[in-house]
Amino acid sequence: MKQFVMVYLGGEQPTDPMEANKHMDSYMQWLASLGEQVVVPMIPLKDTTTVRSTGEVKEGGSSYMSGFTILKANTLQDAILVAQTCPFLEIGGTLEVSEMMQMPVQ
Repeated sequence: MKQFVMVYLGGEQPTDPMEANKHMDSYMQWLASLGEQVVVPMIPLKDTTTVRSTGEVKEGGSSYMSGFTILKANTLQDAILVAQTCPFLEIGGTLEVSEMMQMPVQ
């Protein structure tokens, strides 16, 4: 099977604690339903710093990337079908799905 990275962009986390818990429960159930397809579950990102080719270091990022998941699927279309069921979409988030290329180790 191939591996795909599903990148989480944006999204509005619920501010109400009950709604936040409901969303997290929904997400955890979704993740569990994927079983062995999940290689790396959702990894949230924080404290992003941008390092430019000029050497400039700037606090913050240039995208709205808020996390990622790595999953296994036979095809990109199969990975997209998984993404279309992700509860992150219910909070206004966007998902980008990309096949991961294997690089030789030297």
